[in-house]
Amino acid sequence: MLSKSLLRRSLSTAPQRRIPTIEITRTPSFSHSKFNRLESLRSVLAEEDSTLFDFSSLGTSRKAPLNDEVDPTLNTNSPATSTSNKIIRKKASPRPSKILPKPSWLKAPPAISENYKNLRSTVRSLGLATVCEEAKCPNIGECWGGLSKNSDADATNSESQGTATATIMIMGDTCTRGCSFCAVKTSRKPPPLDQNEPDKVAEAISQWNLDYVVLTSVDRDDLIDQGAHHFFSVVSKIKSKKPGMLVEALTPDFRGDLDMVAMVAQSGLDVYAHNIETVEKLQKRVRDRRAGYHQTLSVLQHVKTVNTKALTKTSIMLGLGENDDDILQTMEDLRNNDVDVLTLGQYLQPSRRHLPVKEYVTPEKFDEWQVIGEKEFGFKYVASGPLVRSSYKAGEFFLKNLIREKEKETQALKITN
Repeated sequence: MLSKSLLRRSLSTAPQRRIPTIEITRTPSFSHSKFNRLESLRSVLAEEDSTLFDFSSLGTSRKAPLNDEVDPTLNTNSPATSTSNKIIRKKASPRPSKILPKPSWLKAPPAISENYKNLRSTVRSLGLATVCEEAKCPNIGECWGGLSKNSDADATNSESQGTATATIMIMGDTCTRGCSFCAVKTSRKPPPLDQNEPDKVAEAISQWNLDYVVLTSVDRDDLIDQGAHHFFSVVSKIKSKKPGMLVEALTPDFRGDLDMVAMVAQSGLDVYAHNIETVEKLQKRVRDRRAGYHQTLSVLQHVKTVNTKALTKTSIMLGLGENDDDILQTMEDLRNNDVDVLTLGQYLQPSRRHLPVKEYVTPEKFDEWQVIGEKEFGFKYVASGPLVRSSYKAGEFFLKNLIREKEKETQALKITN
């Protein structure tokens, strides 16, 4: 039997540099020509500018070795250190962030009022979800805070300072759609509806010091009626429990099923809201494929055919890449479908997984859009500002008066007829 011979050779590197050794075992099967080719390859590598040393932790100067690195002062040939002699590859520099820095005007007041704390406590105890929390709305402190009613305070002055508004999200906290701007979690098969939710919501609202409540919901494409019957039941329960409460329903599009739209519109609500979200050219990029610009317009238009008393409302996010002509065209389309109320606000990127902000629109520009919307297009009310959201200040004194006036007009028509 032929004995094996062990050959040790070192890679050629720069002078006085300690490098890991490579152990080669030569057996009789190695031919002399193959061995010569290996020697030739080593000599070529030795003449290259970059060596294995340049890509290892041994090629970096540091004060102390890290956990997995090798201290160059140690004897790497010793048995105690040979097993830990690992090569650490250098990491590429991090990719620059594409998130635009937020301007100074995007600041919201902290949520510290007693009314806010009371609302939050009731939401937790009844197991309810709010879009204010789920969608990470920056105005939660201002909307939930509102004003606590004070019997000694002047009623008119109290109304002018603000109205507490909460937006309750019904039908669960998981949506069947995946819009590129939205922070609400998604699933193809969310948990089943809570059949006790209408009673829970009505009970919670009766405990709150609210003048105006907004109901919204996730999309439930997994249900036959997309949740329309459930929505109807919640609104009806609230109105029966507290008839004087003003209710705004911010609804899904029900896949354009106008029978489902009519059902919710006739539930006793005061404002029917459905958001168009963005201008026509950005719909496919911003919204789920099952939503659509003209589908939203048809929903809003159909509400007026089945409920002449209700106000219709929608919202547009700015800063997604639209231009002035796009916004003007959207306003015109909305008014052509008899939409009464419009809100415009700055889009804010919820996380790095969502659409980036293309532009931060200035407060002055938002003020211009409010004037254009009300004066030139004839919207009955336009809320426009960087932190405005679809349900932001939904219970403002002006909007409440608008609803009351519409009720008086309806009553006058009934008496005349």
